[in-house]
Amino acid sequence: MPSPAAPLIWNDTLLLGDPEMDAVHETFVACIAAVAQAPDAGLSDAFAELERQAKSHFDLEDTWMRDNDFPARDCHIDEHAAVMASIVGVRQRVDAGDTSAVRSLAQALADWFPGHADYLDSALAHWMCKRRWGGKPVVLRRGVSSGSGGASDELNTPIGSAR
Repeated sequence: MPSPAAPLIWNDTLLLGDPEMDAVHETFVACIAAVAQAPDAGLSDAFAELERQAKSHFDLEDTWMRDNDFPARDCHIDEHAAVMASIVGVRQRVDAGDTSAVRSLAQALADWFPGHADYLDSALAHWMCKRRWGGKPVVLRRGVSSGSGGASDELNTPIGSAR
């Protein structure tokens, strides 16, 4: 039997530099973790909250893309729709009394989200920041080492840590 994958836990590597987007993403990650860790008796409720939050999250990002004339919006919106279709499909199974796919979906979301955020959402954050303030977002990540030993490592060293 394969070992379960490590859960997705919010950390500074997921920050994109748009405070509102980062807050929405942190909530989404917490919902994924809640489903992954829920006892069987609480699984349906945790999944319902994940579904609600995912819809709200994707609707908000879709609105940002439309309102800001984001060039890659069609692809990004289509990806959100595909993920929501998967969530709705699992919801239909849960409504029929079958929760067997809920944890698998949570793991699939945990596997999918970092790449989605890194590529599609980071581009949206950059686009919105450039339109609002004329530049890219500045992201300071605590405790994340690039491994280069350079200046970026200094910025990523937690305050008070020995070097």
